[in-house]
Amino acid sequence: MSIPHKVNSSQAAPESVRRTRSLVGVRLRKHADYQRAYAAGRKRQSASMSWFLAPQSEPLPGSIRGPIQGPRVGLTAGKVLGKSHERNRIKRRMREILRRHVELLPTGFDLILHPRRSVLTVEFSKLEAEVVRILGQANAEAARVSQSAAPRLIV
Repeated sequence: MSIPHKVNSSQAAPESVRRTRSLVGVRLRKHADYQRAYAAGRKRQSASMSWFLAPQSEPLPGSIRGPIQGPRVGLTAGKVLGKSHERNRIKRRMREILRRHVELLPTGFDLILHPRRSVLTVEFSKLEAEVVRILGQANAEAARVSQSAAPRLIV
């Protein structure tokens, strides 16, 4: 009887799969950050989710929280989406897509995604394409907002 040979992790996956990005430090975690983004942003709709985009605010003077570094993203999955195992599956699918495309998040902005129940059954590649399209729209909106907020030179 032979013992199966243990495969080295570097041999198990091609280079493109091994280089994984993480959402650590990119995710919204505090309720106040969600509330601020809801108040400052506008709700937009897509086929299987709604989303909010809001510019990040500067921390208050004397705050223990330092300056915000880079873009942030938040996910919500309320009880209306189903039982806990269904909500968890929705969040896992969304996090994986965001992890694959974290570089597309708009810098200096908070993005909140509200998936619908259809996210459970839609094909993963179609869901990924929709999220990438949303990220493109969010970047365009962020560029437009940043450009209009920049001071204009009078010549």
